[in-house]
Amino acid sequence: MAHDEWHRPLRHVRAGDLSPDTGQTPGMSRREAVSAQTVGSERVWMGQTAVAARTASANHHHGDSETAIYVVSGHPVFVFAENGQEVRLTPGPGDYVFVPPFTPHREENPTDDEAVVVLARSTQEAIVVNLPGPLTDEDGDPRT
Repeated sequence: MAHDEWHRPLRHVRAGDLSPDTGQTPGMSRREAVSAQTVGSERVWMGQTAVAARTASANHHHGDSETAIYVVSGHPVFVFAENGQEVRLTPGPGDYVFVPPFTPHREENPTDDEAVVVLARSTQEAIVVNLPGPLTDEDGDPRT
């Protein structure tokens, strides 16, 4: 039987089938779950990120994509610049974090346990722009 727009099949992505074939940032590991590449999605991207114990990612941003983050386990720290100062968000399991488009940030994991988060993005593509150096420039302005 042919599928129409109202009767397309659901897709199941097993935890062991997540793909590392997505944008990466030093200090963390991203794996793609729901995307055009994996399931044929057209408007949403979802994946998972792990930050090893006692590790920090490089500074980066996600272009024009909004990113929603759900903390599954561990105690990641999300660092960004505001008014020339670094700000640190310290969510725990069950908490959410919103990252606006083009906002430079990094993830840190100061604990002895791996931190795992689930990501959802407003763009189909998993945009990752890795940034050299600090989150602010010499004038304290956020880097882009």
